[in-house]
Amino acid sequence: MTSLLIITVVLLLGIAIWQLTKIFDLTQVGSKPNDISSEIANEKDNNVNGYLTFAFLGFIYVFTIFCLVEYGSFPLMSDSASEHGEKVDFLMWVSMGLIFVVQIFTQFLLHYFAFKGRGINGRKALYFSDNDKLEAIWTIIPVITLSGLILYGLFAWNDIMFVDEEEDVLVVEVYAKQFGWDVRYSGTDNTLGKANVRFIEGINVVGVDMSDPNAADDKMAKELHLPLGKKVVLKFRSQDVLHSAYFPHFRAQMNCVPGMVTQFAFTPTITTEDMRSRDAMIKKVNNINNIRAEKSQELIAEGHEALEPYTFDYLLLCNKICGASHYNMQMKVVVETPEEFESWLNELPTLQEQVASEKGTNAPVVEEKVEEATEAIAQL
Repeated sequence: MTSLLIITVVLLLGIAIWQLTKIFDLTQVGSKPNDISSEIANEKDNNVNGYLTFAFLGFIYVFTIFCLVEYGSFPLMSDSASEHGEKVDFLMWVSMGLIFVVQIFTQFLLHYFAFKGRGINGRKALYFSDNDKLEAIWTIIPVITLSGLILYGLFAWNDIMFVDEEEDVLVVEVYAKQFGWDVRYSGTDNTLGKANVRFIEGINVVGVDMSDPNAADDKMAKELHLPLGKKVVLKFRSQDVLHSAYFPHFRAQMNCVPGMVTQFAFTPTITTEDMRSRDAMIKKVNNINNIRAEKSQELIAEGHEALEPYTFDYLLLCNKICGASHYNMQMKVVVETPEEFESWLNELPTLQEQVASEKGTNAPVVEEKVEEATEAIAQL
């Protein structure tokens, strides 16, 4: 009932405003441009608006320069942490540079001709139906420019996605589900065991077929560790809905589609520790911690706990709105030396060992329940 009342009030208010505008239009009937109360633009109005147009153009340029000076040094597009990331960044900077130049040029023309064609002294803009030369220029130049960008992007994409069968790579599965990630390493044979949602049970949260010989050495993890300088082939699956695995620092993203296996390959080039020690990252982290410190003071005053200091880590994020707790889908990614990676991986138990341990732990409980059921039947 409340919703219906609100909708009715809004509709009536809209009708009232519409009627007021009609009344205002009626008051302007018969007025002349030079009347003080007239809403019809005269030459003075056109002249003022023409100069205001140029003033707004100046504001656009000044604001652009201010943003470049004030925020241009932030590490938004720098410090790519993968080999192919340099190609992605180059294409991005070329695109942004072209957009910037075209924006400066076209905005000037737009505002200049609005000023030049303002309605004073009976001036009228020249109208012509077509100009073949002009149309050829503004068609051919964008076609050549966009074709160059597209071709470069296609070649770069092919280089990124191509994985040589003879190449020494690390195969890792990234499993998406509402609302988290699981990681499965392929073990010493570098081949993942078969998996299907029908095999999900207990600790086997990604549905690995434990009867597959290739699954014998698979290992599960809650963090994604990657060795420096080695190409990693990430294979993505989804348990429920469409997710999108997004690695912003590695310039990598791939959709996780239920019922399909997708993949993306990249080579990490900067360890987590090295990235933390870079001047640009230190500046960014300090800026974040200053903001968190100010917020912590407010929280403490309200009786809440202070925020913990922020420490940089690579992250795996979900870039698709996959449900109510979508924001929880993030996983820590650690890039380390090959020696550190091997040491960490060797400490992980295999999934087969975890499943066997789980069954062994549950066996006494199952036997006890069977005995209780047998005694209950005997008493009947």
